[in-house]
Amino acid sequence: MPSPRKPKSAAKKSVSIASGSNRLIVGISGASGIVYGLRLLEVLKGIGIETHLVMSKSAEVTLAYETTVKVAAVKALAHTTYSNTDIAAAISSGSFKTRGMIIAPCSIRSVSEIATGVTSSLMSRAADVVLKERRRLVLVVRESPLHTGHLRTLTQASEIGAIIAPPMPAFYAQPETLADLVDHTVGRVLDLFDVDAGLVRRWRSDDQ
Repeated sequence: MPSPRKPKSAAKKSVSIASGSNRLIVGISGASGIVYGLRLLEVLKGIGIETHLVMSKSAEVTLAYETTVKVAAVKALAHTTYSNTDIAAAISSGSFKTRGMIIAPCSIRSVSEIATGVTSSLMSRAADVVLKERRRLVLVVRESPLHTGHLRTLTQASEIGAIIAPPMPAFYAQPETLADLVDHTVGRVLDLFDVDAGLVRRWRSDDQ
């Protein structure tokens, strides 16, 4: 009778968990506001967070409309990139440990797929995996005004665990440039993962 296999050492398991805690999935959809996704990748690269990027084809179109940055330059900011049609990618499995996922900007179409579990792309599949594994999913939704259907979809996404984080400007920080506004939003989104990138001018009351 063959002897039972020895269990893997606890040390190896702890290394695996630690590596997952330093990974973030970044999704960039075709909504306006692609600068949020670009800045997020820049910041995460600068502070040593391992990023796994998936961009939609619509995002590539928006990139050309809103910036002079090339797709190759965006992908170069990430540790690993995936095609949005690659449903066999690492981030499509819950066994691939990550801290969670941010979609910035996030289109209403993307929210709708996530809220209903219709995972027709790698982006929505990765988001679904994050939710089912009870990891953090933050959606930087870029749309205005919102009709009742949008609001119901956002509520449904929130009910299954997503955090809806529209890029709202914080005027108490007294921003002087558009870059200041973008940085504040990116910083507040990273706060949701307990990552302080030094971008946020934080509120202080008079007695502090």
